[in-house]
Amino acid sequence: MASNGNMNSQVCQVCGDNVGLDANGEPFVACHDCGFPVCRPCHQYEKDEGSQCCLHCKAPYQRHEGGPADEVEENGDPNFEKVEANSYGEESNRDDAFNDHEINNAETKDSNSKGVAWKERVESWKTKKSKKKTVASKTVNEGIPEQNMDQEMDEAMMAEAGQPLSCIIPIPRTKIQPYRMVIIVRLIVVGLFFNYRVLNPVESAYGLWLTSVICEIWFALSWILDQFPKWSPINRETFIDRLSLRFERPGEPCELAAVDFFVSTVDPLKEPPLVTANTVLSILAVDYPVEKVSCYVSDDGAAMLTFETMSETAEFARKWVPFCKNFNIEPRAPEFYFSLKVDYLKDKVQPNFVKERRAMKREYEEYKVRINALVAKARKTPDEGWIMQDGTSWPGNNSRDHPGMIQVFLGHTGAHDVEGNELPRLVYVSREKRPGYQHHKKAGAMNALVRVSAVLTNAPYLLNLDCDHYVNNSKAVREAMCFMMDPQVGRNVCYVQFPQRFDGIDRSDRYANRNTVFFDINMKGLDGIQGPVYVGTGCVFNRQAL
Repeated sequence: MASNGNMNSQVCQVCGDNVGLDANGEPFVACHDCGFPVCRPCHQYEKDEGSQCCLHCKAPYQRHEGGPADEVEENGDPNFEKVEANSYGEESNRDDAFNDHEINNAETKDSNSKGVAWKERVESWKTKKSKKKTVASKTVNEGIPEQNMDQEMDEAMMAEAGQPLSCIIPIPRTKIQPYRMVIIVRLIVVGLFFNYRVLNPVESAYGLWLTSVICEIWFALSWILDQFPKWSPINRETFIDRLSLRFERPGEPCELAAVDFFVSTVDPLKEPPLVTANTVLSILAVDYPVEKVSCYVSDDGAAMLTFETMSETAEFARKWVPFCKNFNIEPRAPEFYFSLKVDYLKDKVQPNFVKERRAMKREYEEYKVRINALVAKARKTPDEGWIMQDGTSWPGNNSRDHPGMIQVFLGHTGAHDVEGNELPRLVYVSREKRPGYQHHKKAGAMNALVRVSAVLTNAPYLLNLDCDHYVNNSKAVREAMCFMMDPQVGRNVCYVQFPQRFDGIDRSDRYANRNTVFFDINMKGLDGIQGPVYVGTGCVFNRQAL
């Protein structure tokens, strides 16, 4: 619950504007019970057209001096019955921590969200609403109007949509306090050690002693700087069902923000094209409106092999994307999905799933054969260079001196899957290169994609991936939007860094290849201070901040 003393710095939880002042020049307070920040226009609209009660605590709104008179008296309207939102009491303390914590960037939790999925939540409300209508037809003779039941259902949906899109979950004290005690004990031991070292110099080798003390102080400071960010780690939880209720209302245009995906690759003989293709396929099949998704592939080696691979991938995506969405496939990179050693029939109820899966696996194997044939062909470059199908020379035969190339394989017009549904945009980009100029490798390629995407789609948010990092959770984009599109904290967020997970590692992880300490401890500790560092991939940027 937000305190009244912080109203000057808060914004409206409904529209994102400043709360403003009342007739007396004081910060406007819509609800005197909980102080939930709502501006005057949203407050008046809620009283005239909405539930006439606070979205936070469900207390009926009171008259405000200087505002229009209430048309409905509190005691005469059944809508003033006070109802507590489900489970909100458990989340109020978390909201306090999130609202008072000013952040410049944020790290999301691991990919699996808890709770009911957003689609199931909407369907359950529709089912309840239809049941309410059936009951209303039987009770209308008893004096219970049907309109009130529909209004109660709408009020529940509006109250859920008005809740915060994310919250901070502090680490339990039983887990963090022992670690803090260890840090304190280590600091005391280090202090005693340096007290002994400084007070007992070695006169016979004073220069060596002084050098060793300086080095020890340097390492001690490095250790201290590494420990204090771990003092207050945090977890974050997102609510993608609330995001959908707020920006994907039935019967209205989708208001979710568009996202441009950037995939960077250089040498297809060192970075297998099949791996890059799986990354692209996992992007095209994400659980996000197709008109809001665009995938840009940067080929910094200007290789015809990468170009032809993207052409084959665009054709295979017409079959793979509807298969993933029809049967809720996870992960949506075909190579890793078909290699999973799990029960793929779990939670699958469609009778035709087994038949469709077998057919899709056969299609993918044929697709792999075609890609392997392209790789085998590309291992030996012709003396005259590569020739395209129209007989002209491939512009990227000289990878260090060639013009820029842009090819749209899938777009918003004319690109449909086998079921006739629209597909996301897929664009191949190879930036211009000339000898004698510094092109800045991956950073330069990313800058080129920023400029190209600004002309073609200009999405407000960007997500960059390396060619070997596929999207292992189809709802990851929605989780990032819970931070970026939150009206209260979204303006202060520069980027959202996702943790990385690795395949093909032995269970014991004897060489620490999973980087568990870095992603699950160090990054969460930095997030508790101000925000995690950018690790080069798996990051959603605000284009305006760039």
